Amino acid sequence: MVNHIVLWSLKPELSEKERQEAKAEIKRRLEGVKDRVEGVISLEVKAEGLPSSNRDLALLSSFVSKEALDGYQNHPAHLEAASYVRAHTCERACFDYEG
Repeated sequence: MVNHIVLWSLKPELSEKERQEAKAEIKRRLEGVKDRVEGVISLEVKAEGLPSSNRDLALLSSFVSKEALDGYQNHPAHLEAASYVRAHTCERACFDYEG
């Protein structure tokens, strides 16, 4: 199994309303990819962190293999969702690991 964790910060110029809309839309788009890509075990977006968080969103996902993660990252549904994410975020951190 391969775990894929991504953290994002939203663009600072977004209003509070735009931030909430972007969080909801990013969650909807990314979680919508789950059932469209083979090899996804789980995929969840966390959009409401505790005040101690220093990022706005987290993607927690697991895949059956490294090949399945590669397939997800290159899948048209993911690429479309990722385009929206990039338009609304300014920082991204990723950590992938087996286990």
